[in-house]
Amino acid sequence: MDAAINARNTPLLLLNEDQMRANIALMQTRLDKVSVVARPHVKTAKSLPVVAQMVAADANPRLTVSTLREASQVMAAGYKDILYAVGMVPQKLPDLRALANQHGARVSVILDSCEMAQAFVQEQQKHQGHENALPDGSGGIGLDAFIELDVDNHRAGVQPDGEELMAIGQILGASLLRGVMTHAGGAYDCHSLAELETMAERERSGAVRAADVLRRLGLDCPEVSIGSTPTACTARSFSGVSEVRVGVYVFNDLVMSGLGVCQQEDIAISVLATVIGHQRRRNTLLIDAGWMALSSDRGTSGHRVDQGLGLVVAAGAAGANAAGVKSDDDLIVAQANQEHGLVVPRSGAALDFSRYPIGSQLRILPVHACATAAQFDGYLVKAQGQPDRFWPRFGGWNV
Repeated sequence: MDAAINARNTPLLLLNEDQMRANIALMQTRLDKVSVVARPHVKTAKSLPVVAQMVAADANPRLTVSTLREASQVMAAGYKDILYAVGMVPQKLPDLRALANQHGARVSVILDSCEMAQAFVQEQQKHQGHENALPDGSGGIGLDAFIELDVDNHRAGVQPDGEELMAIGQILGASLLRGVMTHAGGAYDCHSLAELETMAERERSGAVRAADVLRRLGLDCPEVSIGSTPTACTARSFSGVSEVRVGVYVFNDLVMSGLGVCQQEDIAISVLATVIGHQRRRNTLLIDAGWMALSSDRGTSGHRVDQGLGLVVAAGAAGANAAGVKSDDDLIVAQANQEHGLVVPRSGAALDFSRYPIGSQLRILPVHACATAAQFDGYLVKAQGQPDRFWPRFGGWNV
């Protein structure tokens, strides 16, 4: 793909590789200091060149996925230890097993009910003895399971010390139970560093407590897996944790900066858009990036500063290597239709339309990196001293 040509054909997803590398290094350093393994989540990047950099420091990389498509892509690329971090259902097991056998990989599923645990055991019994050994001797390929925990009343999972946890553990038994896992999604509703630190400790202690419950039943529970970017960045302790799952840290976004876990200058992706109209009566610029390019995620609406559907920073593709500096007008994308974005000054000040002629370009920082990146088939990658490159993304849900 000719990056130069595509820079003229907006909307376009830009990736600042230098900033992405800095984000990865910062998280790796933090986890290395506490001797905890990273299991990066693929769902944000959905791109093999990005994944390769996320795990570059790991001799035996572990990855997290949330779709069969992601699982198939990373296994085909040679990654052997995969956690499928969406609640499992019986009908997906045959496809996961086939992928694991095809690529010689170990795939862990998550479940939070006795019903699914029994279905998983029954499926395993059908295929017992038919798996091959991993080339590195680290165990048989195929499937095992994590029990999903609810530590914050946010979404799925069982209580860390409830009877259901013990019942599921006993159904799985030592041979199929790999560990416990949880995701502190409630961290995204925090409003201060103190609240984030409290949530991070709630996540850690809940997972460790659940593992201890299972161990008292005679189950090894070797893995204690926690993770969200906000809690990984703010936790004061990782005691008892074996791995941390993080995803959006690789790029960061306006939600992360609004939570205080990064600065706007740490956001590595942006959407390049073109000014296509002036609505002087409404004090509004029209751009060619609507919700099909930016997404309609309003994740900062509850923050101290509402960034709308995206924050406009330094204009033009040429500025994509540098950390964006907010424009004088503090422009945000206030509304969007399918292919149109409406840009206004947050302050309400009168726009100087001469600064933004028709055909000029603006860069927009995303509210939610995962949702915005999902609208594109790849990244125009920029780095100091290197030519522009195009890195493809893989989307969809199925193999």
